Amino acid sequence: MRVIISAGGTGGHIYPALAIMNKIKEAEPNSEFLYIGTHNRMEKDIIPAMGINYKALEVYGFNRHNFWSNFKTLKCFNRATKECKKIYTEFKPDVVIGVGGYVTGPVIYEAHKMGIKTFIHEQNSVPGMSNKFLSRYADMIFVSFTSSLQSFPKGKTVYTGNPCSEEAIKMEPCDKKEFGLDDHKKLVLVVMGSLGAAKVNDYLVEHLKDFSDKKYELLVVTGEQDFNKFKDVKYPNIKIVPYIDKLPRVMKKTDLFVSRAGASTLSEIEVLGIPSILIPSPYVPNNHQYKNAIDLVKDDEAVLLEEKNLNGDALVKAVDSLINDNDRLKEISNNLMKTSVHNSSDIIYDLIKKVQNGTKR
Repeated sequence: MRVIISAGGTGGHIYPALAIMNKIKEAEPNSEFLYIGTHNRMEKDIIPAMGINYKALEVYGFNRHNFWSNFKTLKCFNRATKECKKIYTEFKPDVVIGVGGYVTGPVIYEAHKMGIKTFIHEQNSVPGMSNKFLSRYADMIFVSFTSSLQSFPKGKTVYTGNPCSEEAIKMEPCDKKEFGLDDHKKLVLVVMGSLGAAKVNDYLVEHLKDFSDKKYELLVVTGEQDFNKFKDVKYPNIKIVPYIDKLPRVMKKTDLFVSRAGASTLSEIEVLGIPSILIPSPYVPNNHQYKNAIDLVKDDEAVLLEEKNLNGDALVKAVDSLINDNDRLKEISNNLMKTSVHNSSDIIYDLIKKVQNGTKR
């Protein structure tokens, strides 16, 4: 199969795209891929470094606060569609897949115009502007949350889950000794990510002493930028690191996860069945992390703690109430395992092949 895949802007778009690519490559080793991304976002470095054929487009998202800047956005969109037409004529793709980010706009739009089979994947519970626009041009739409089904046209929208989840399943669990942790103590893993994490990290610096007398251990991932804030934190049961590569290997040894509510993270929480306290970032478009979190909370699959309520000993109380209640931890884990999708990439690949072969519309 000859595949063009496009995703950009954040890891939440890029890594599901890579997971889909890996599944196609596994099923059809002779497949050829071309990745279309932006000229100035993180994928321009990540994808070529992996040896994947890459084409960059100059595209921008619509600005709700600066009307006049959107004239440039439209001009770039039109120019990008012409570039895509040239790319498709040369590469001759069998399918074109968009996995989020505004770069997918001209990519899917032009492919549809040229009669190429098109697919989009939405990671968040609330669709982004690009996927809302592209829903009319896609032959099939894949969503990560059941609540997203109502946001897209019926008949061509399928709940597949997030393909990142399968990568998490495949990872081997870490050795807790790697982080100076005790195999015989419960572990609370705290990861806030990079986006808007400063406020939460400031709270943690001030309140980690409240966790210092607990029987469980805390592993806090601060992010590179804020790591120095924690240099004076020294408690036997608390470990501080700036970054962890392949986080799911640590999640597999975690009893309680405290995290933001990005779509990829939630997909990993679901398939690994990890009880969590979710603190959605309020700094993202359309407050989509809060809406992602609510999807789990409403089915009793996670606990919500909003950043605006993160004061005093709020987090300590939330952690204590869960980590010390084994029945509650098990109940949440069981709820997660009942609804999670463990073969998202397989489902997506099978549907792509059916549409490509004309057996599903």
